Amino acid sequence: MDTFYLVVAGGGGALIVCQFLAGVFGLIGEHEVGTDHGVQGDAHTGDNHGQSHTSNWFLGILTFRSISAAITFFGLGGLTARYYSENEFSSFFIAMLSGCAALYLVAMIMKTMYQLKADGTVRFERALGQHGRVYLTIPGQKKGSGKVTLNLQNRSVECLAVTAENELSTGSMVKVVALLGPNLVEVAAIPG
Repeated sequence: MDTFYLVVAGGGGALIVCQFLAGVFGLIGEHEVGTDHGVQGDAHTGDNHGQSHTSNWFLGILTFRSISAAITFFGLGGLTARYYSENEFSSFFIAMLSGCAALYLVAMIMKTMYQLKADGTVRFERALGQHGRVYLTIPGQKKGSGKVTLNLQNRSVECLAVTAENELSTGSMVKVVALLGPNLVEVAAIPG
């Protein structure tokens, strides 16, 4: 039985090392961890039959990483139990408990890490009310556009700008008063 646990622990450890190396060399892309694998019916026809999104939570924690950890800890738990002279039944129980705990913990850690992910998309609608600086002179009375630099989501964003006021020269401080398009804002001078 000791040899069995040793082979299982070695195989699981080899899978973990292969995952690590594949990640280092860019062979593994991003994965959707924690996605709902539950089967859902068509919402328009009412075929859902009251299933909740958490009905198949176990399938949601089965990932290659969590299974590799479970295999490894199954072997290590069994080896540890056999080292302390446990009988075969209790060593198998300890191995199963170790494997299940590793499966659950790794799955929860990966799910938590996935929730930290940010898509990095600039939400242009957040520009309303923001202060910025004129980058290229903005002609007055909306007779043309210039450019302003805004700080959106901790990054510098350059966009086209018009003003209903007098011309705004380069370096002037402005405030966004309206969103006119996907990359076009209306600004007003900030007195100061």
